[in-house]
Amino acid sequence: MSAVAAVRRSPPTEALLDHLRQLLGDRLSIAMAVREQHGRDESYHVTAPPDAVAFARSTEEVSQIVKACAAAGVPVIPFGTGTSLEGHVAALHGGICLDVSQMKEVLRVSTADLDCTVQAGVTRKQLNEHLRDTGLFFPIDPGADASLGGMAATRASGTNAVRYGTMRENVLGLTVVLADGRVIRTGGRARKSAAGYDLTRLFVGSEGTLGVITEVTLRLYGVPEAMAAAVCSFPTLAGAVDTTILTIQSGIPIARIELLDEVQMDAINRYSKLDYPLQPTLFCEFHGTEAGVAEQSEMVKAIAAEQGAADFQWATKPEDRSRLWAARHTAYYAAISLRPGAKGWATDVCVPISRLAECILETKKDIIASRLLAPIVGHVGDGNFHLAFIIDPNDADEIARAQALNERMVHRALAMGGTCTGEHGIGYGKMEFLTAEHGEAVSVMRMLKRALDPDNIMNPGKIVSV
Repeated sequence: MSAVAAVRRSPPTEALLDHLRQLLGDRLSIAMAVREQHGRDESYHVTAPPDAVAFARSTEEVSQIVKACAAAGVPVIPFGTGTSLEGHVAALHGGICLDVSQMKEVLRVSTADLDCTVQAGVTRKQLNEHLRDTGLFFPIDPGADASLGGMAATRASGTNAVRYGTMRENVLGLTVVLADGRVIRTGGRARKSAAGYDLTRLFVGSEGTLGVITEVTLRLYGVPEAMAAAVCSFPTLAGAVDTTILTIQSGIPIARIELLDEVQMDAINRYSKLDYPLQPTLFCEFHGTEAGVAEQSEMVKAIAAEQGAADFQWATKPEDRSRLWAARHTAYYAAISLRPGAKGWATDVCVPISRLAECILETKKDIIASRLLAPIVGHVGDGNFHLAFIIDPNDADEIARAQALNERMVHRALAMGGTCTGEHGIGYGKMEFLTAEHGEAVSVMRMLKRALDPDNIMNPGKIVSV
């Protein structure tokens, strides 16, 4: 398990706290319960609470908070909903947690241009509820009801990424408060531009280390005429993975294709009161016209049959599809429930689709050999899969075996031309793997960090060391 190794800086002075109280009133909290809540995410990482939590409601307030912290040399840690998985929100050096969850306004929706602008605290579910009567939706679905500012900051993706892409492809522009309090706007609503450096892509995935995202302009999509979901079980893990690979290589525009191994299927059956076979399984979803959905599903069904799959179990009613994907989204909690008293340690890698079967099967053998409980799930349509180590946090030997397996899995993925994380991000949990993946390029990342944040106050201790 990760420990907090960074040295905390001097706490904020009373003068700084008094200044923030004048600005925010009771929206500045130093209560220990609030601080601890903001010092942890959904990961296994140790809680590292900030010295105070500031709840902002506008870009101007964020700018004023950051200016005050910059003048005092106090760290600023942005916080959305706290659903990250690599210690992104831990206040490793103390400082002020800047919570944007009260920035909940949908600022603009253009149905003609298929885009919108929202404040950073708007969550994906809130946005889609707002869009309900427009015929549009926002497809990026990481499972948790994360804030859209946080999703941009961590370059989130999820179950729909195989069809609609990730936050990288769906963020058109940003409003960002820099480390000195300046406010900049990047990108724009035009569908293409050759004007200058692509600063939007620089901040998407920066995890709060370069600035605080306060507004996001997003690409929207028309709600498909028809949607159908299907569950398909396989006698072997290889058959399920090969079905995925052949589906993607055949150019079938499937919307979602999710892999769950037999251990994970046992977990969701128990947790969500389902009765699917305890075999490696694919959850699929098809979007399009009635005819298009029928054609896509028949093609995938034929591919799956060649790999020894059982017949599809269909979910076409909205409530049935919702129940199916709710079970998938709670897979992590279902896995933890397999072993009462244990803790979950989620990790992920992503590889080129041609190496997916090899990477997953070798990892599965490694899990068995390591005598660990670690269900496999994956957004396998884009080569991304996850492990959830279910471990006893007090068992040093078990933790050591999990750490060793995680390291082998990451280096296996890197050797196959993959990445150490497809969507969880770096935080401080995967910093060593970032260096293994990018080598000298990490020094360029460090130069960018120093140029934009010379005093290292923006979420220090994450992504790169300074």
